[in-house]
Amino acid sequence: MQQSRRLEEFKKFVTNKFNIYNSLFLNLPYRNIENVGMLVPLLFDQCEKGLEAGKNPQEILETFFTNFVDIKDERERLDFMFRIIQYVERQVVLYDSVEDSAFPKLQEYTNSLSIKDYFELVNSTKSWDNISKQLSTFSARIVLTAHPTQFYTPAVLDIIAELRELIDDDRIHHIDLTLQQLGLTSLVNAKKPTPLDEAKNIIYILRNTYYDAVGELFQYVKSNIRDEAFDNYNIIKLGFWPGGDRDGNPFVTAEITKKVADELRLTLMKCYYNELKSLRKKLTFKNLQDDLNGLSNKLYKAMFDSKAVISYTEIIRRLEEIREKLITDYHELYLNNLDQFIDKVHIFKTHFATLDIRQDHSKHKLAVETILKQKGAIKENLEELKDADLTQWLLEKDLQLKPEDFEEGIVKDTIANIQQLKEIQEKNGEEGCNRYIISNSEDIYAVLFVFGLFKWCGWKEDDITFDIVPLFETMKGMEASEEVMQTLFDTPVYREHLERRKNVHTIMLGFSDGTKDGGYLKANWSILKTKETLSKVCKKNGIKAIFFDGRGGPPARGGGKTHRFYAAQTKDVANHEIQLTIQGQTITSTYGTKQQFMHNSEQLLTAGLSNNLFGKEHVISSAQRKLIEELSDLSFEKYDTLKQHEKFIPYLEHRSTLKYYTKANIGSRPGKRGNKKQLELSDLRAISFVGSWSQLKQNVPGYFGLGSAMKKLKDEGRLSELKKLYKDVPFFKALMLNSMMSLAKTNFDLTSYMKDDEEFGEFWSILNQEYQLSKEMLLQISGLKILMEDEAVSRESVKIREKIVLPLLVIQQNALYHITQNSEYKELYEKIVTRSLYGNINASRNSA
Repeated sequence: MQQSRRLEEFKKFVTNKFNIYNSLFLNLPYRNIENVGMLVPLLFDQCEKGLEAGKNPQEILETFFTNFVDIKDERERLDFMFRIIQYVERQVVLYDSVEDSAFPKLQEYTNSLSIKDYFELVNSTKSWDNISKQLSTFSARIVLTAHPTQFYTPAVLDIIAELRELIDDDRIHHIDLTLQQLGLTSLVNAKKPTPLDEAKNIIYILRNTYYDAVGELFQYVKSNIRDEAFDNYNIIKLGFWPGGDRDGNPFVTAEITKKVADELRLTLMKCYYNELKSLRKKLTFKNLQDDLNGLSNKLYKAMFDSKAVISYTEIIRRLEEIREKLITDYHELYLNNLDQFIDKVHIFKTHFATLDIRQDHSKHKLAVETILKQKGAIKENLEELKDADLTQWLLEKDLQLKPEDFEEGIVKDTIANIQQLKEIQEKNGEEGCNRYIISNSEDIYAVLFVFGLFKWCGWKEDDITFDIVPLFETMKGMEASEEVMQTLFDTPVYREHLERRKNVHTIMLGFSDGTKDGGYLKANWSILKTKETLSKVCKKNGIKAIFFDGRGGPPARGGGKTHRFYAAQTKDVANHEIQLTIQGQTITSTYGTKQQFMHNSEQLLTAGLSNNLFGKEHVISSAQRKLIEELSDLSFEKYDTLKQHEKFIPYLEHRSTLKYYTKANIGSRPGKRGNKKQLELSDLRAISFVGSWSQLKQNVPGYFGLGSAMKKLKDEGRLSELKKLYKDVPFFKALMLNSMMSLAKTNFDLTSYMKDDEEFGEFWSILNQEYQLSKEMLLQISGLKILMEDEAVSRESVKIREKIVLPLLVIQQNALYHITQNSEYKELYEKIVTRSLYGNINASRNSA
């Protein structure tokens, strides 16, 4: 009943409103755009019917241009297709705005557990002591990342925000004007953004959305918890990767990191200054003016001059002095407003969001190797040293390094960056930058190299105020993780470091590269088992384990329904804190408004807390584990065979949009690691890998292997076992439901022409067969009649978004075909492919 009511509201506030406002696009002020608005629905109809009839994109567009537009010249057709792409891009922006506007209304009919619901449940069970204890320590850390799928400029984000407000009030005239403004505003970056540009775009969201949202969420918990001393200012923590994540991005330098750290602090000072300015309009009392003016002047300088630093302790001291006078002399007037401001300063201090440093293990190895070669410890490579000798160099030798003493760029920058981190901490506070993450961690040296580099770069052993975080993302890394962590705990120098870090160890698991490496089920199952194993290892050694999940947007990269995922964790997984990455595209699509941010943050908190409080300790029995393991191995076998297929990489290179990701000005980072001429899967970034499958509407990483694995067990008469597994194990059910989302966004009709392709026809058929089989088997084990049957609103949203971009996708596929035919307009067709990425990425909302 609740679902049908929610769908009814969705159709009223989203579907109907979008259809009404979509008609305003007829007035978009483009040159030569006449009739495009009326022709797009006709093109969609031709695309939909043509694909169902088995026509290829060339035939569909030929029919359209002949029968409806009467354009015979190929060059003119290309111009028209560019205009279609422009039109569709803006339809997507409008739909985003309408859906975001309806978000608060739709939450009234959701079954998800909000903080308010959570408190009501606590009240009914009279568990206030327990809830107070849980909330005093539990937290969720949302780490914002910059990926080449976040490319709405601040100007476009402002337009979207304006549209949301206008749509709320149904102000047709102003909506019309704003859509015309959108029509004249470029959605595409004129040039590739720098890492600093990316950072500023996301800092814009910090300032305009998260500053107030985090403050309000804290106030709600504080005012409802029945604990006057509640002071868990870390209940929602913000992390930040743009400008600190140099893994695979040579453009992130020590200088960029310093600038981003300054930008975070300066922007926060602007937030503080503006809030104090509003507060001063209320605190007009004589004896407060000197105090208020003094703090205001300090903040004013600090928000423009990166050298004019004001510390967290000074801000708090000055505010507490004002507070005392307000209580003593002015009857506590507006005390609540002042306290809310003080709480925000306690939350954000002087850093706003914690800037994480991340680098690939291979770069640290290169740096250590280069340094030891210069010091005469080795001639060529580290393999010359015994493990004990290498460990001694890293843990016991004090070297004095200078960046200028080395020629290799990455070595110079690594040294320069580690040396400047102390200065960043002095300006932004220790929390401003205190985590160093190592990608592709597979042995103890992933951590020890970083520890050694800190020592060699001038950090005293007792004063390394950094958590060193291994990122286990490959199958090999996860398999080795238990031994790696135990060896680290057994290393006296490192153990002493952990004691100084309060015996807490953060460990990161990477969904994106894990899925690319092991396939959907194998990767997710391996991550859960790794968490369970590492939880035991840490507990045995008296270490508090914190798991940090490197999750992307779509299910193939650990995305999907996040609350469902965390609520399904087993009791054997350490549950002190939830930490996850929110990749660029999902920042705006899932956490883009204050209401969305607060709702999804609440979902994270309640997912973790409910596991602790209400006895939802999920256990997977040995028999169930054996069955998941069997499915995992079978699906991996199928996926691995696909990876080894001789056409796997060539198919992506020549029949997908893979190489166009790097040509589009949507991210500062290259599409692959290294500069090898021959493309290898291990070098391919998960974003462009998953994104390319998404553009093809094949979404292979989100399901491939599941169908074959389940079919094998069904053929053995074990279908009932699978159905029971789906019904009884929340973790398995969550994975399958997320996979259904990938399947729901798949449309092999779009590329059905490839089945006759001389080179890739057989490979395409392998993909299509597994898609059909996976869909069939998932429906069978779940008992659902259609994909996402129990998620009517999400299903409807996917349906509308897929409908909007279908013409764009057909145009994209047509362009890819003409590129393979070496058309005289090849360059223009390549521009069409590149340009068509934008609308599809935005429409999918979690495509990469």
